Amino acid sequence: MYAIIQSGGRQYKVEEGATIKVERLDGARGSKVELTDVLLVQTDDQLHTGTPQVANAKVEATLVDQGRTRKIIVFKTKKRKHYRRKQGHRQAFTALRIDKISVGTET
Repeated sequence: MYAIIQSGGRQYKVEEGATIKVERLDGARGSKVELTDVLLVQTDDQLHTGTPQVANAKVEATLVDQGRTRKIIVFKTKKRKHYRRKQGHRQAFTALRIDKISVGTET
């Protein structure tokens, strides 16, 4: 069983027991998070697709870690104009462990 979820403007393929890094979410380590923007769910016998979300579907996860990725350098220049700008950036992330994927009954 797997699902396609949307978080922070990006889409992720998740399975139960997997750990993913998403854009930063509020919460403390060990807290439970419920993701309701589920776009697709594949069970053993059925494929549930949403328009755009699957009705009554949710993914339950545990917040494992909060952190920041490695630094990237943003360097801008214009040739022959002596224009140079250097800036660093570290993106904040939240690591989630997927506990349960559930699809409710459709009405």
